[in-house]
Amino acid sequence: MNAKVEGKLNILILSCGTRNKIVQYFRETIKEYGGKIIATDCSRLAPALYEADKYYIVKRIDEVGYLEQIVDICVKDDINAVLSLIDPELSFLSEHSEVFKEAGTEIIGSSYDLCEMSLDKYQMYKWLTKHNYNCAKSYVDKAQFFDAKKEGIIDYPVFVKPVKGSASIHISEAKDKESIEFLIGREEGLMIQEYLRGQEIGADVYIDMLSGEVVSIFTKKKIKMRAGETDKAVSFKNQKLFDYIERFVMEAEYKGQIDIDIFDIEGKYYISEVNPRFGGGYPHAYECGCNHMRMIMENLEGRKNVRSVGNYMEGIYMMKYNEVGIVRG
Repeated sequence: MNAKVEGKLNILILSCGTRNKIVQYFRETIKEYGGKIIATDCSRLAPALYEADKYYIVKRIDEVGYLEQIVDICVKDDINAVLSLIDPELSFLSEHSEVFKEAGTEIIGSSYDLCEMSLDKYQMYKWLTKHNYNCAKSYVDKAQFFDAKKEGIIDYPVFVKPVKGSASIHISEAKDKESIEFLIGREEGLMIQEYLRGQEIGADVYIDMLSGEVVSIFTKKKIKMRAGETDKAVSFKNQKLFDYIERFVMEAEYKGQIDIDIFDIEGKYYISEVNPRFGGGYPHAYECGCNHMRMIMENLEGRKNVRSVGNYMEGIYMMKYNEVGIVRG
């Protein structure tokens, strides 16, 4: 990371979609630094576009010329840093970090290898088990799963899900062998995963991009989910959980903003999933005083953040609801 960014801070948010609050929080915070928020999406009907100071409609990330288009925006709008709000684009940014660096733009996020591992649930499972973290038993070979079932290592129901996927898309519950055979035979790239029963927890974590230290952790108990995201939740604190999260994050060497899904099963913590980006439940953390946008901007200004793990109130509820945006054709 550059030691100091001169002049105004301008941040580019890619694939903003429906993350209106995230863009609002960035725009609100960057005013203190005299900068602007620029947003992009491949659809003009992405409502979060209209929360930014400026926006661009761009190609899809898998289209030829996308990289050049984003780099051109970085140069034209004097972008100091760029981040994405969708999983597939995280690896893309890290992979081309040198190209962005030449344009004078920092990547806000973790390394390419970590982004890839976080997207690949089976690779994450292998890393977690190797490093002695509790997690859901996972199988990409149905024969191995059936053997484990016979040995009593795992039992129904289980989840059949894409090895690479997000937002709980294409996840099915299987209660017997016939269901497994049908689901696995339907498409490729699927895995079988243990059904975890317990209190689901969400953690919003910021790892300082200069010091590499964990400087903020916010945790919430999930009350209700919708389309793979936290719909209702309540803030809480637990030092044992904070220590567990910090140990995991430091050992894995994540950087910047990450979102972790955890299960509390009879007092034991199980890591379910990691998203190296702002998660859909982050507004809860922000509204409770965990301003990770400011932490990003302090890092971009060349300043390390002061540690403030658990610096928020417990018992604060978050409830999501739909709003309406109108754009003239």
